[in-house]
Amino acid sequence: MTTSSGSHRTEPPTTTAEREMLDGWLDYHRATLLWKCEGLRDEQLRRTPLAPSELSLLGLLRHMAEVERYWFREIMLGEELPELYVTDEDRDGDFHFTEAATRAETERVWRAEVERARQAAAGRSLDLVSEARNHHRGEVFSLRWVYTHMIEEYARHNGHADLLREQIDGATGD
Repeated sequence: MTTSSGSHRTEPPTTTAEREMLDGWLDYHRATLLWKCEGLRDEQLRRTPLAPSELSLLGLLRHMAEVERYWFREIMLGEELPELYVTDEDRDGDFHFTEAATRAETERVWRAEVERARQAAAGRSLDLVSEARNHHRGEVFSLRWVYTHMIEEYARHNGHADLLREQIDGATGD
């Protein structure tokens, strides 16, 4: 399925090696999030229609840019990077933005983080242990765990995106 924004959503392979399976599922869920945002105006993407929740489609895209950056670059590679949207004063800064926040800019940042995440994982063993420890639990992680977690993170938030999109314009889909 090719979306009108040019993103491509391909069903993950059902019989392939583990790495290709993980890459396939992660890319599928990345494309699903873009698909849920497709065709909406910036104002619609900023809406929070599930009060009291502050979830919005634009916020989810910003959040996933932060998550890609954190797990693949900060944890796996040990890079010391500033947060994209989150601050010490606002730990949910990815969901708090002004009217100036646009899909174009948010998607540009998200795509850049996805590409950097792909580069961070490329050619590395799934058994590779992270250079850094998780900020909350102090643990190290295998690249396999990070892939699995990222698939779970996208799948959970794509469920949120389904509900948001239906509330915004009635559109439903897998």
